[in-house]
Order: sequence, then structure tokens, then C-alpha cells
Amino acid sequence: MTGEIWVLGATGRVGRLAVQRLQEAGVEVVAAGRDRERLTRVSPDARAVTGSLEEVCAQLAAEEPAVVINTVGPFPVTAPQVARACPPGTHYVDVANELSVFELLHGMDREATATGRTLVSGAGFGVLATESILRHLLGDEERPSRVRVDAIASVATEPGALGEALASTMVQMLRDGGREVRQDRLVRTVAGGAAERVTTPDGDVVTTASLGIGELYAAWRTSGAPSVIGASSLAPANPAVRGALLAAGGVLRLPGMAGFATRQLARITTTTPKERPRRSSWGRARVEWPSGLVREGWLRTGEAMTFTVGAVTEVAQRLAKGEGRPGAFTPAGLFGPEVALAAGGEFLVTH
Repeated sequence: MTGEIWVLGATGRVGRLAVQRLQEAGVEVVAAGRDRERLTRVSPDARAVTGSLEEVCAQLAAEEPAVVINTVGPFPVTAPQVARACPPGTHYVDVANELSVFELLHGMDREATATGRTLVSGAGFGVLATESILRHLLGDEERPSRVRVDAIASVATEPGALGEALASTMVQMLRDGGREVRQDRLVRTVAGGAAERVTTPDGDVVTTASLGIGELYAAWRTSGAPSVIGASSLAPANPAVRGALLAAGGVLRLPGMAGFATRQLARITTTTPKERPRRSSWGRARVEWPSGLVREGWLRTGEAMTFTVGAVTEVAQRLAKGEGRPGAFTPAGLFGPEVALAAGGEFLVTH
């Protein structure tokens, strides 16, 4: 067992910045990816491991690092593959946001516990920001009756290709459609339902709507509420767009179509550099109790990708220091809401 932290997908935006952040903290880092030339260019001071995901997984299993950070999509495929490749005592953390990933990894809880591994999914902006403010609001109160969380990301875009990890997340969300918790059950809904115009503490007015995302799973698991909505400013709130996406989701559920769409989207889509649209990114939670008590609060941070890098490296370093415990968790479920503060967030409780 080594004290190294491996970063899979180290040439992508989050992976590249995570390597830099860890090196600045004095951590021994291994940068893993498919292209040695690109790895050397973006992470010249880190030891490089190259090859297919299968080859990288075989090598990490042999070398037994302390922690593996997975930034490689599509996460419904790579998350269980990488997590299972981690040998006893090697911990796993990713930045996934697809609801199915949380279900898959939490299904591995007993296996992880038996082998002394910690599996953490969703160590990125949306899940950590919303779950942390929700936990902050819940306190020691009884089980709430209704919960809504909203992720309002403000992201600066870099020039270049969209990237397969982000493309796969977008395709998976279209494929899955919407989800909500109703009467203690996770049910399928139309993506972009439960639209709400939200005014942030900065005064920005943003429309959020429901999706089948990790925020929903984390909020349900955290609160135990019988009614939960997980919403995002990235969800399609326009009815015409929702209808088109519903049709697209049906096509993407056909065999082989999701993988094809992901590859095509990653290949043909390019982004232009843009400043973030708002000064702050926000995680919002609104909680109602059977008594009639209502609380609303916000977690504020800056650029959402910067927060994601801070979140995943903070969780990884805590795991490397032995501060976790075996099993499958969300980041705030393992380390409490304070981990979001360490990643650069700030709590605001409005009422």
C-alpha cells in the first residue's frame, strides 16, 4: 500500500486541476490517462500511468494507492469498474452526478465494508453544495415531510472539445429522464418538471427544474423525507424543450444508442471561452416539517468547477489520512456539512 493519490482522467479540466491542487498540498500524485504526451504536457511533475481504463485499473490494483479519484465518464460504466478494481484498503472518490451511479455504488456498501474500502460518489459542486446546506438546516429536528434542493452552478467555460465525461453525463440525464421522490418512493417524471423561479441572495433570478440527478438521491438519503425534489438550473424548464428531450430519452434507451450519442457529442461539440454568468454558485435547500416549520438556506461558493476541484481533493486527502470509514457514502454523508466549507463554501440561512 502506498500513500499516493491517483487521478484518473488527469488531462480533463477537473482531473488536471485536481493534480495541481494535490501537488501544491505536497501530496504524491499519479496522473492517469490514455495519452502520455498530453499527460506530460498538463502534469509534467506527476508520475504518469497510461493505457486503457482496463489497463490503468489493473495497474492500480497491483500498486495499491491510498486513494483513487475518478473523473472519467461515462460514470455509470466507469464508477463500478474502478471501484471494484480498488484493492482492500484503497479508497475511491468520484465527481459523478448521475443518479444511477449513486445507486450502483451504494449497492456495493457491504462489499466495501468487508474489504476496508471507502467509496465516495458525488464529490463535486451539485451534490456536496445541496446536501451540505440540507444537513445544516436539518439539525436535530424530526423527519421532515418535504424537501427541495436546487443546484445553481455558475461555470466559466474553457475553449476546446466538450469532453467525454461531460458528454456522457448529459446523455445519461436525457436517457434517464426526470425523477422525484413521492410517498417514500423514487418515481419517474418528465425531465424539467417542478420548475421554479428562484431569487438568489445576490439578487439573480434563475429558473430551476427537476432531474434524475445525484442531488435528489443525496437529499432523500440524508433527510428521509417522503417527498423530495432535486432540481438544477441546467434542467430544461421550457415545455417544448422538455417534450423534445422526452422523445430523445426514449431513443437513447435503445441498445447502443447512449454510447454512440456520447461519442458523437464529445467529438463534434466544442466550447468557446466565457466568463461565469453569475458572481456566485449556489446550493439551496428548503425543508418543511409536519409541524408547519419551514427552513430555507443556501451554500454560496464561486465558480462551480473550482469548488468541485476543491471538494474532490479535500475528500481524497481526508481519506488518505485515514479519516474515513469503510462503506459507500456521499461526501457530506461521510464527513459532515463542514467538508463543503473546507472546499470553499459558505452557509447562509435566510429563514
